[in-house]
Amino acid sequence: MRFPDHPYAEAGAFCADYFAELARAAASVDPASVARAAALLTEAFARDATLFSCGNGGSAAIADHLVCDCAKGVQADTDWRPRVVSLSATPSLITAIANDIAYAEVFAWQIETFARPGDVLLTISSSGNSPNIVRAVETARARGVASIALTGFDGGASAGRADVNLHVDARNYGIVEDTHQSLMHILAQYLRQSRMDPALVAARTF
Repeated sequence: MRFPDHPYAEAGAFCADYFAELARAAASVDPASVARAAALLTEAFARDATLFSCGNGGSAAIADHLVCDCAKGVQADTDWRPRVVSLSATPSLITAIANDIAYAEVFAWQIETFARPGDVLLTISSSGNSPNIVRAVETARARGVASIALTGFDGGASAGRADVNLHVDARNYGIVEDTHQSLMHILAQYLRQSRMDPALVAARTF
């Protein structure tokens, strides 16, 4: 569904319809896929494997935010010490790879260099078709690294290549990114509470 599909003369009306479309987009996410992603991350953290994340633009910000919410958030009140690395947070390395090799390889090169079999890659791309995201998923699979793809629009090439696809049925970048941000929070907060003393869950602020 496209939003907006007509001009708005008043910001309040735009706001109301934006939130309505955001709620519809959030409801389109498959809960079973979220459960599979959470299980994959739970198993990986239990093995002390590394979670890598990546994205472009606004999705890069979500990839960076994931590090904070997993490394610091999931660690709070739990015995986990998650290893989480954003491949989008390495500007000198990214620009060197882009300049000397190709921008499409900026994440794949890092996966090839840093990831080990049994690690996990989480990609964030509204279209699912960004060449560097698709190459990262392909490289992860070749190296025995499981992948979770957060996608929107039609899902793109990364949706079909990832082990788990968390798809948002929307065609507005803001709405897709807002939902991807929520999915990041959902996964991190679910993992944290699953490892906490049950008596602490209601006592803590998430």
